[in-house]
Amino acid sequence: MAAYGALVSLMNILDTLENHPSPPIFIHKQQIESLTQIVTFLLVFLDAYTSPVVVDGREADPLERRIADAVYAAEDVIESQIVVRIDKRSPIVEGHGFYQDLQKVIEKLNLIKIEVEKIAVEANLQQKSVAALTSSSTVKENVMVGFEEVFLDVLDKLTGDQLSRQIIPITGMGGIGKTTLARSLFENALVKEHFDIRAWTTISQTYNVRETLREVLFQASGDSSSDLSEKELGEKLHKFLHGRRYLVIMDDMWSVDVWEKIRFFFPDIGNGSRIIVTTRLSNLSSQLNKSYRVGMNFLDEANSWDLFCKTVFGKESCPLVLEKIGKNIVVNCKGLPLSIATIGGLLAKSEFTRQYWEFIEQNLNSIVINNDDEFCLKTLRMSYVYLPNYLKPCFLYMGVFKEDRSIRVSMLKKLWISEGFLKPSRGKCLETIAHEYFKELVDRNLVLVDLLGSIGNVYYCKIHDLLRDLCLKEVERESFYHVVRDGPPTNNSERRVVFPPKTVWLSTNEVLGLLSHVRSIICDDIHGMWKAEGGGEVQLPQNLRLLRTLHAYEDCWDYFLDNVFELVNSRYLSVSLHENSKFPTSIDQLWNLYTLIISCSDHLIIPIEIWKLHQLRHLIFVDSSSGLILPNPPSGDNEIFIMENLQTLKGVKNLILNEEVVKTIPNVKKLKLSYDKKQMEGENSQLSSVLE
Repeated sequence: MAAYGALVSLMNILDTLENHPSPPIFIHKQQIESLTQIVTFLLVFLDAYTSPVVVDGREADPLERRIADAVYAAEDVIESQIVVRIDKRSPIVEGHGFYQDLQKVIEKLNLIKIEVEKIAVEANLQQKSVAALTSSSTVKENVMVGFEEVFLDVLDKLTGDQLSRQIIPITGMGGIGKTTLARSLFENALVKEHFDIRAWTTISQTYNVRETLREVLFQASGDSSSDLSEKELGEKLHKFLHGRRYLVIMDDMWSVDVWEKIRFFFPDIGNGSRIIVTTRLSNLSSQLNKSYRVGMNFLDEANSWDLFCKTVFGKESCPLVLEKIGKNIVVNCKGLPLSIATIGGLLAKSEFTRQYWEFIEQNLNSIVINNDDEFCLKTLRMSYVYLPNYLKPCFLYMGVFKEDRSIRVSMLKKLWISEGFLKPSRGKCLETIAHEYFKELVDRNLVLVDLLGSIGNVYYCKIHDLLRDLCLKEVERESFYHVVRDGPPTNNSERRVVFPPKTVWLSTNEVLGLLSHVRSIICDDIHGMWKAEGGGEVQLPQNLRLLRTLHAYEDCWDYFLDNVFELVNSRYLSVSLHENSKFPTSIDQLWNLYTLIISCSDHLIIPIEIWKLHQLRHLIFVDSSSGLILPNPPSGDNEIFIMENLQTLKGVKNLILNEEVVKTIPNVKKLKLSYDKKQMEGENSQLSSVLE
């Protein structure tokens, strides 16, 4: 959500200014305290707030939009003043105009806070309810294909000779087929014969313990008691189940808390009773059963085609004239049963013509996401709606990457940090918080592991196409970032702008000249984006002084952005430099730079001023054929230079790694240096003794 992300971003700015050893501006203590109090209150409010428009998802919530706009105004005042102050290079004595402007936005935020306090009281936010989004026990009729081995394995667990009550978790991303598998087991003839009682209940994130117990009791005994308390219902259910072998399906569980509250009402008397739990959360399944759980994976090509044909044609075969197009459609569903079933159901109701099927093939994802009954969208969107607020900006950010892209996890975390998505936590560095957020998205099956590193860490990740499209739909609704498609943005207040592939025709003046408030520029193809209509090297427009993140992918080369270091609010810079480029000494103006990634086919000499970048966490040179020449820190100066935040130093050449340098970078975790032969035989022969 844009409002929550904006509040966390502002909190990061205030926290950085307060703790920076040499901040570029000072803010009155009273104003800092007022802003911090308002931001903290609004964050707590949003954590409990259920938007009245959350169900249909067709428009942004007006209240959240107002909060975001007011927070953006506060950021603009603060960061614009930083630009002015650094440009003047004068002693830090803030003008009356700055404090006056800041006070105005504080008062505006305070008015929103007062309004929100009234809403919180009236809505009784402790009783959240998004009932319209919860799954009902009536599910779409789906054909189960591709999970026969899993089906038989679970069936064996259900009817086996293990007498103690067993919980069987079934886990996987939304739409993978968990409910279909559970429904097939529930309706199986052998299961019906084996169990005395079968009951099905949907839990959802907004569970109600009393309603859950009432539903199970009704399905088990036909008793529709509605006037009993939670405890009375539980005791009545326990009494009825006692002595009977039962199977209970708990569909779509989001928290172990609900099980902890009802487990005592399900007797375990050694008669082979079973409980199946379906969940999107991998960590929840391990909490329910540490020794056995079922993980649902994507269908392979053969099973995907089989499911598609059964959905579209029933017992008939696919006409040969449509087979090639049909297989292309199936391949693009990426093995997700929900996607295959949704598109198959649409085609089953349509004319079997080549022209129509080709149209479906070309517009697959948008058709699945926007299907009339929106069953597919609602199923997937539940994963987003039920995300904790602190994870929502990180998940929506996955949409900036192109389809099927393998995303380097270390790069993703650096971008999250630069965007200000991570809520500061005492005792934890931002990288640790980013790792926790990423792991939670993986556990929720919203981010897919693509490649593991040598020590078991996730090196690359991916996101399923349908989830990516869901991200883009939510992003457009909330104006979280703008994806340039058919032309430049119409709103010059955009905070983040994404340039996907095939936007190379856009000229600098058409787009960048309009983005006076932009904080992030993410692009797939920097060649076309920076290229002037007349050719040659292009300067960044002066209006981008508030930019924090400039990210060009690794295959972008040969452009020298000689004024990129004038972006004094930069946190993340991934830049490609022309041969014979020279770093300006003004690099020390980048007071809040976290990450600097440089691409160049030639050696680069970094000025000594780089040692003044207290916030720098990652300095990376990506061309292995050359390197960065990093000077030793200045000596004999009264000022002590210690880059205590620096964690990564890669691609640096011939660094004299003496004891003085090692003390200057005490917290480096990733170090990759290279040396000429002559250098290795000289001053760095002491390298091993220093590192010991």
